[in-house]
Amino acid sequence: MKKTFAIAIVFLITGQIFSQKAQSNLEKMNTSKEHYTFQLSDKATRQKVSFKNRYGITLSGDLYLPKNAGNEKLSALAISGPFGAVKQQSSGLYANQMAERGFIALAFDPSYTGESGGEPRNLASPEINTEDFSAAVDFLGLQKNADRNKIGIIGICGFGGFALNATAIDKRVKAVATTSLYDMTRVMSKGYNDSVTPEQRTKTLETLGEQRWKDAENGKPAAGPRNLPEALKGDEPQFVKEYFDYYRTPRGFQVNSVNSNGAWLVTNSISFMNMPILTYVKEISPRPMLLVAGENAHSRYFSEDIFKAANEPKELIIIPNAVHVDLYDKIDVIPFDKLGSFFNDNL
Repeated sequence: MKKTFAIAIVFLITGQIFSQKAQSNLEKMNTSKEHYTFQLSDKATRQKVSFKNRYGITLSGDLYLPKNAGNEKLSALAISGPFGAVKQQSSGLYANQMAERGFIALAFDPSYTGESGGEPRNLASPEINTEDFSAAVDFLGLQKNADRNKIGIIGICGFGGFALNATAIDKRVKAVATTSLYDMTRVMSKGYNDSVTPEQRTKTLETLGEQRWKDAENGKPAAGPRNLPEALKGDEPQFVKEYFDYYRTPRGFQVNSVNSNGAWLVTNSISFMNMPILTYVKEISPRPMLLVAGENAHSRYFSEDIFKAANEPKELIIIPNAVHVDLYDKIDVIPFDKLGSFFNDNL
């Protein structure tokens, strides 16, 4: 248990995981900021957009539209995640697929990351990242071809938790779906499988407090080492190897992604430690919820626990043999047709 907690803190809080991969893979990676990890569908169009959240931070997004949509008002989706990713990765791939199915879909970079604004860089916040979803709903509701009464949310990985929180508080959202759900406040404060002891939590908070003194003395917050550097030693937990296989290989590398090419601030976890974002998950009802998780995903328990806690209508789908990152980009594994029918039926 202690080892598991230490791994979680290292990866999710300070980003101090030193990994290995063949140099040939690194040489193949596209380092253009404009690089997308998927091909734009010939059934969709994509345009860059920007909008502000309630805190005045300018968010950068890509708006995907079905080709030849005409003047018909369409259902719209706000999509973000995974935690530490950017819109050229999973959220864009999802938006691309949902536009194929007739939706207006907005994939966006969260505050402080990617091409979105906010200083300091590479910072996450349960409050602000929840607000980012509501700001995306603001933007979609102003589009002339979007029906503001038919707006849903898709959250991937850690942004699944923010998506549920945003839906609970923002009644304009009519349906929500998550894939490979993480509750970042739970895992940062309690570790994987809630294995953190009170003594470990106290020690972590003391360490974070000491780091704040250092940051104050230096006049700026410190970043940890890169989340996923260039080499795996081979003895890492399986889920770390899976993250590496997505973020640090040509499969999913994007230079603007914190997980591909950067590090969270050392004090990033402070705002997560005392803020359980899914306290009000029951208040999503009577609006519908769809949770999708991989059978072999280390994160599966987050979806199962939320399914138990939420009120109807709700649905949990477990994808056979899938691991956490399979739901980032594997089009033959992600149930896009189910996502399409879910939102068509409920928006």
